[in-house]
Amino acid sequence: MAVKESNFVNRELSWLLFNDRILGEAKDKSIPLFERIKFLGITASNLDEFFMVRIASLKDMVNAGYKKKDIAGLTPEEQLKEIIPETKSFMNNQYMTYNRSLLPLLEGAGLHIIKKYEDLTEEQAKYVDRYFEKEVYPVLTPMAVDSSRPFPLIRNKSLNIGALIADKNKKDVMDIATVQVPSVLPRVVHIPSETEGTTNIILLEEIIEKNLEKLFLNYEIVCAHPYRVMRNADLSIDEEEAEDLLKEIEKQLKRRQWGEVIRLEVADDMDRRLLKELKKRLIVEDEAVIKINGPIDLTFLSKVSGLEGFDKLRYKKYIPQPIPELDYDTNIFDQIREKDILLHHPYDEFKPVIEFIRQAANDPRVLAIKQTLYRVSGNSPIIAALAQAAENGKQVTVLVELKARFDEENNIVWAKKLEKAGCHVIYGLLGLKTHSKIALVVRREDDGIKRYVHLGTGNYNDITARLYTDTGLLTANDAIGEDATAVFNMLSGYSEPPYWNKLMVAPIWLKDKFLNMIKREEENARAGKNAHIIAKMNSLCDPSIIAALYQASNAGVKIELIVRGICCLKAGIPGLSENIEVHSIVGNFLEHARIFYFYNDGFEDVYMGSADWMPRNLDKRVEITFPVEDPDLKKRVIEILATQLLDNVKAYILQPDGTYKKPDLRGKTKISAQDTFCTVAMERSKEKKRTNDRVFVPQLPSSEENQE
Repeated sequence: MAVKESNFVNRELSWLLFNDRILGEAKDKSIPLFERIKFLGITASNLDEFFMVRIASLKDMVNAGYKKKDIAGLTPEEQLKEIIPETKSFMNNQYMTYNRSLLPLLEGAGLHIIKKYEDLTEEQAKYVDRYFEKEVYPVLTPMAVDSSRPFPLIRNKSLNIGALIADKNKKDVMDIATVQVPSVLPRVVHIPSETEGTTNIILLEEIIEKNLEKLFLNYEIVCAHPYRVMRNADLSIDEEEAEDLLKEIEKQLKRRQWGEVIRLEVADDMDRRLLKELKKRLIVEDEAVIKINGPIDLTFLSKVSGLEGFDKLRYKKYIPQPIPELDYDTNIFDQIREKDILLHHPYDEFKPVIEFIRQAANDPRVLAIKQTLYRVSGNSPIIAALAQAAENGKQVTVLVELKARFDEENNIVWAKKLEKAGCHVIYGLLGLKTHSKIALVVRREDDGIKRYVHLGTGNYNDITARLYTDTGLLTANDAIGEDATAVFNMLSGYSEPPYWNKLMVAPIWLKDKFLNMIKREEENARAGKNAHIIAKMNSLCDPSIIAALYQASNAGVKIELIVRGICCLKAGIPGLSENIEVHSIVGNFLEHARIFYFYNDGFEDVYMGSADWMPRNLDKRVEITFPVEDPDLKKRVIEILATQLLDNVKAYILQPDGTYKKPDLRGKTKISAQDTFCTVAMERSKEKKRTNDRVFVPQLPSSEENQE
């Protein structure tokens, strides 16, 4: 089916709509105040990455004369013309939310963020000056610029104070100077409060700015203002020419700090002479300058949201629950062999995954452990267990994906540690990222060799497992075990298996499998049968998948999509997508699971996996999608999807005009999927037997209910 470019949405503009939905949570008065400031901080962090990668990539294309149009028919230059004004408008919206909504509420709640040094009382000013002398001054490096001292290289994302200074003996001659706000010191500085029950904080850059004369003793400070640069951080690696991928990435990481400046953030009251100098020194055009009415870099709000003493202004902390199917005091492999085990994080604890690797490391019957690692935590128990397994004489093979964006440095450290422990470490496949989440344990048992597998939708990261919603499966299924072995043989030896028993693997096989299953639903609908697709993912922008969904919709297939972020599909358009709904859930946890449901004439196929419906996942990465076949577990996964489709508290619905709106709650019972899953997990953890599980999430809505 040929689809007009006008029937697709540009992925960058769609992403901005996603970040706007997160900003919507910061504006939502029904959400606790400290959760709202956390969401505002997330929008700032997201936008930073968007500039460093997406806008930087578009600028590279423009500079290279690349004219090819995107899915929506826009050239890179045309995309930038639409995106840059949108990002500036978005940032204005961020700061309006901060200044007009959140700051007054924080003041009312007893948290005073001192905006200016002059707002300090005399005693507070003395305290701050002493803090500067003892804690800050020794760390600072003032950088004056003249004919003998060139303007320094300003690091990516670093916050700085720029100043114009004049020699006290030559007042008519001004030079530029700059001081980096040290990232090794806390940006949020507590100061004494003179009112009981209140907390006062000031930002580090404000302290430095007002003490700048102590760094330039023979100069007069004409003006001083904070600024920050954002650089191109999209690594360019020629893997075929690289003799050693690890060393090449280490080299490229250093270059990331000095890439082309793509955004210059300055205080909106910055002296125009100083701004002119910064633009000249940093080689920045006017369109890349963003003037800020407030603190530059709102990511500091993540620290503010964690301040002690304000628990009443946050959600009650949820503790991931143990699952009733596992008893850690007995052998985990015996339990997995008995029955597949479904994991639903962060509602279920991540401990089963850690225990799976830990027990394997210490089990004398285990011969080998093989695992992929994409992003892991700073003090990973998974890494520790793998290293212990190697030291215990197990055959340990680990694929550490060095090209995981912004985790490259962390992954290099882990790769070296695992190699030192005796693990065989693979750095990924040439030209592909390995994004799949799989762990294989090979064990010698009384009846022969047995393989145990963990498959997941999320990373082996015990920290993000408390923050991201993901699903996983622990299984001893022989067919999946054979496929898992084939996956690792493919990763380590480039041997492609002639067929797969159960797994669907990208980049060669997965997209075709999805297209065939969509086509099957279309054919069933044309034959007058019930046809239904539910798909949950992070992003949807693959043109062939979208075209297939449009065609299925026109055939009468009911299609319900749960897409957290980018969605290049248009929903509810007559003659194109009137049978397609798109839901986007923005909640306390980051929606990260990928789940796919196909009615299949009543046989109901359910899959989970690591891949979104994006070209990069389907064509340029090693991804694994796996079936859920146990009837009880399949029912639970379908109920997870059903609950998310009923969410009317945290869900946004894509409208035919391209906007996202929250459902109208008038006269309706509020349903928050994430709250429901927390309750379900707590109820399940109380049960000692699986047969007594009280899973009370709703069933799939009928067509009539859905239309209502």
